[in-house]
Amino acid sequence: MNELANNILHSLGFEPDLIREILTIGRFKKVRESNTAVSPETSGGEVPFVLKGLLKVLRSDPSGHEVFLYYLEKSEACAMSLTCCLEGKKPEYRLVAEQDSELWMIPAGYLDSWIVKYPSFRRFIFLSYQTRFDELLTTIDSITFSNMDDRLYKYLLDTKQATGSYAINKTHEQIARDLDTSRVVISRLMKQLEREGKIEQSRNLIEIL
Repeated sequence: MNELANNILHSLGFEPDLIREILTIGRFKKVRESNTAVSPETSGGEVPFVLKGLLKVLRSDPSGHEVFLYYLEKSEACAMSLTCCLEGKKPEYRLVAEQDSELWMIPAGYLDSWIVKYPSFRRFIFLSYQTRFDELLTTIDSITFSNMDDRLYKYLLDTKQATGSYAINKTHEQIARDLDTSRVVISRLMKQLEREGKIEQSRNLIEIL
């Protein structure tokens, strides 16, 4: 597994000394599909770096309703994890495996020194923040200015892009939870998208056309 992590870290342009440190002090973690990798109940203190698979980041309100924020793909670290670890805070989100995933968990205590010591790591942190900031702005715009049908179609397109597949294996109930709405609403809007020729549906399978 160190070899996979080593190859990915090299592809990001990290300095050899930084790669050695990450491989030495980090640890491997495997997360099965639908299982939680990071949550408010965990102790925190580690940044998950994705080696393989796909995860989604969810944020909940005080009443426990969760909303989907963005996907986390191969070669990416969670910007919200970076923020929590740098500030010494517990996670305020959930990181859930959309597919069977493999992570390299990096202890938070090294982040500050790496940002100062390694220009490549500093660029990686800033790029992670910028990417997620742009995605969150899009999400906020979608929630604020778009109808649920627009939000749903954007969600399906985001999932297609993140998975690299036009076929989405999700139930209406799963999508409803991610978008914090009811299954009935999602089912009705799915039928509408199907009538418009944007998708096709079969049991637990949605195909983007």
